[in-house]
Amino acid sequence: MCRLEKIDNYRWQIPQSYKSEMNVPGLIYASQSLIPPILKDKALEQVANVASLPGIVRYSLAMPDIHWGYGFPIGGVAATDPENKGVISPGGVGYDINCGVRLMRSELTAQDIKPSMENLVNSLFKTIPCGIGSKGDIKVSDKEEEKIFLKGAGWAVKEGYGIKEDLDYTEDRGCMEDADPSKVSDRAYERGRKQSGTLGSGNHFLEVQAVEEIYDEKSANILGLFKGQVTVMIHSGSRGLGYQVCDDYVKSMMYCLNKYHINVPDRQLACTPIESPEGKAYLSAMRCAANYAWANRQCLMHLTRLVFEKVFEKSWEHLGLHLVYDVAHNIAKMERHNLDGKEKLLCVHRKGATRAFPPRHQDLPENYKEIGQPVIIPGDMGSYSYVLTGTQLAMDDTFGSTCHGAGRSLSRSAAIKQCSGRRIDRELFDKSGIIVRAKGRSTLAEEAPEAYKDIEEVVEVVHKAGISKKVARMKPLGVIKG
Repeated sequence: MCRLEKIDNYRWQIPQSYKSEMNVPGLIYASQSLIPPILKDKALEQVANVASLPGIVRYSLAMPDIHWGYGFPIGGVAATDPENKGVISPGGVGYDINCGVRLMRSELTAQDIKPSMENLVNSLFKTIPCGIGSKGDIKVSDKEEEKIFLKGAGWAVKEGYGIKEDLDYTEDRGCMEDADPSKVSDRAYERGRKQSGTLGSGNHFLEVQAVEEIYDEKSANILGLFKGQVTVMIHSGSRGLGYQVCDDYVKSMMYCLNKYHINVPDRQLACTPIESPEGKAYLSAMRCAANYAWANRQCLMHLTRLVFEKVFEKSWEHLGLHLVYDVAHNIAKMERHNLDGKEKLLCVHRKGATRAFPPRHQDLPENYKEIGQPVIIPGDMGSYSYVLTGTQLAMDDTFGSTCHGAGRSLSRSAAIKQCSGRRIDRELFDKSGIIVRAKGRSTLAEEAPEAYKDIEEVVEVVHKAGISKKVARMKPLGVIKG
């Protein structure tokens, strides 16, 4: 069992002495009661393994929603220094590149939409393609796909799927620079060609919510949130294209281990120096997939606006369906951070972790600089979701990172087995009045509420640890899934 040393009520350390290969300690954010479920799988062993990466600085970090993943744990954060043989690892980004969350607000209240709720959910389910391998009406040529890779959400806006203001409230304005379409394989191109504006399957969802609690009135006012308000949360990523990009480069990275004489305790941590040709190629391809994901969520928001217009017979502008923020949680980015009193350019891997930049950070929208970056934390389809803001402590201690969700407590196969024969959609409606529509019963089983940790406890950890600050809590009203 991995050695854990308690630092305080919300931080635990894996000492560097635990494994001879570790270059830095491991640091886990968790409460006492979250430790037992975290210890159930090998996620902490993965935290220790990540600490062996060449060029890793300060800590191998894990958020309270940590659980076992490919190479890196989901909920893992690691920064590497390119000036000190720092590496890039596809396992530190994940297969669903730029899986992320987009939150929309409205001028509607829960009471306003109550009579139309079933019609609204059914219309969303009918309009928005979802499920494994789902394909949408937005089909593009190879040439247009290149433009998506280069322009991201900006491509979608230019094509009429939104407005320029949407880009202001998207991380990186919905586009990472230095994407190179030539580094994306033909197979990845093929998989992405028909999937713009599709939700996908698994834990991806679109959820209609109501703001139930406001913790920080000032921040909520700036974000345009109020009690009783209807919000919409979209959780999706780069679909089959991102998966293929990761798969292509994971295989090629295996050869880099020998080529660059890199030793890692787990071959799923296959990596290459950031400044190597292979490292630059992966980053360029990853950025293409990230931009595709931002375009995808932009298109999904556009489709959502159209559905609301049809159901409520008013323009989306009149309904106030504006974007609060869009943030990624599976990505690697070159960012400037303070390290030992010096500003350094580091490669920050966030896998199942959300950026949480502090007030006054230059990358934030002008009107959010007073409060810090919005942090959007979805729960499972039967529990609350949260809006928080980033803090200076996060910037100092976690490379500006926080949790990304509740985190699984059961594997998908275990959840399906445990929920065998049950009607999860009916249970959610009978218990909480939540209307759920999904392509398959197995999806609902693997995403059942008991498959996840307690989102309230996870959020409380990051709030009390000071790496993000609670602003609002939303409850689900209706959900569509693949």
